[in-house]
Amino acid sequence: MTTDKSMSTQTADQECRDCGYTPELKRTLGSFQVFAISFAFISVAVGIFGTYDDVLRDAGPVGIWLWVVVAVGQTLVALVIAQFAARIPLSGSSYQWASRLANPKIGWVFGWLTFCGLALGVVAVDNAMASSAVMPLFGMAPDEDTARVITLVVVLVQAVLVVFSTRLVGLITSGAVGLELVIVVVLTIALFAAVLFTGDGSVGNLTSRGITAGAPDYFAVGGGLMAAMIMGLATLVGFDSAANMAEEAKDPFRSVPRAIVGSVVAAAVLGMIFLIALTIAITDIPRISASDSPVAAILRDQLGPVMERSLLVAIAFAFFGAGMVTVATCSRMVFAMARDARFPAYRLMRRVNPRTQTPIPATILIVGVGVVLMAALPGGALLELLTAGTVISAVLYGGIIILYLAVRRRLGHHQDAFDLGRFEVPVAIGALVWSAAVVFVIVSPPEALTSILIAIGLLLLGGIYFGYLWFFHREVLDTEPGDADVFSH
Repeated sequence: MTTDKSMSTQTADQECRDCGYTPELKRTLGSFQVFAISFAFISVAVGIFGTYDDVLRDAGPVGIWLWVVVAVGQTLVALVIAQFAARIPLSGSSYQWASRLANPKIGWVFGWLTFCGLALGVVAVDNAMASSAVMPLFGMAPDEDTARVITLVVVLVQAVLVVFSTRLVGLITSGAVGLELVIVVVLTIALFAAVLFTGDGSVGNLTSRGITAGAPDYFAVGGGLMAAMIMGLATLVGFDSAANMAEEAKDPFRSVPRAIVGSVVAAAVLGMIFLIALTIAITDIPRISASDSPVAAILRDQLGPVMERSLLVAIAFAFFGAGMVTVATCSRMVFAMARDARFPAYRLMRRVNPRTQTPIPATILIVGVGVVLMAALPGGALLELLTAGTVISAVLYGGIIILYLAVRRRLGHHQDAFDLGRFEVPVAIGALVWSAAVVFVIVSPPEALTSILIAIGLLLLGGIYFGYLWFFHREVLDTEPGDADVFSH
């Protein structure tokens, strides 16, 4: 007897064929694994661990409440993206949606934006893992060259695992997410208990401006309070990564959109509770604000050095899971564009190994990009990669929402698929307004110039290749993806 799941898989494979593709990737990801991919990309522990110091220095402890504002806005964006994911479950996500519902030229722009954002994300996450978790865990002195070497080793290991098996990626990611959930919940309870029983800490921290008290530009555009939004904006992104793995999900019509929305909501709620616990547990705001790793310092004060080291182990594992997911989703975007002849060296990049059923050349490319970025960018610029990726993501999300508003009447409906119904227009308009606000917040501070220049440079690089296709292979940009006759040249 055929089960509902097997029927859903057959329907998804048929959808793939109807779009012009032979199913080559292996459907091994169950519902939780699909959720884990999006949640691991977001990684609450990693995001808070890496940006809590910025909030304390720019806005003070009270800045954590901007997490709520960001969470609401990003949930609106996730709801719109889930609408597309429920109807066009193909690798390449935004590239496929725009190519089929607008035109292939706009689709190419969406695809290149996604590739750039993910490629930057791989290096940013793994470099942060090296400098913020691995080196402190082993007692290594801060050193940029050492961090770069560790970064490249980590990227290579992640690529090998991604190449070896999508199922293995799902299992490791699920394990990382499970550990992260347990660690964050346990730490939150432990911090509340420590403050309650020892009296060290204060609820008043939740409304304190800390070391920023009296700052003249605190409420100004690009000022301290606005800068505190970077924690939520840099953390609650990437929830759409599950859509890039849709051709490897067993039930993509339901599992992928649920993962997109569920991951951002779960991360938002869990993150806010963890932030409240951390902030109440601060015993000395000036000293903690001056720390390079305030989260670890708070845990050391309240729970001792053993818990601090345990956190570093968990954070390192969470970092690794987030980086591996980014490698996997970035390689799928490369593969999706390459099988339509719209990515450099497409004949090589579209190859899928028949044994592993994974796109090996596209995955190796991500390692190459990491090597180039590590070699080309100075140490200070590496710190801007995360912000540059956030800029690109915000622009991309805004573009997806505009696309949705323009083509929503032409979207089909799949039985039991995710659907906003009569709320689709209000949600989409709210998401669009929010996306515009995000871009403004990110580019407003003067120190954002380097990040903007990195993003512009990557887009110009893509523009050169787009120009090549325009003048020498115009048929590629004039034909819908999946046309075997055109893309076999």
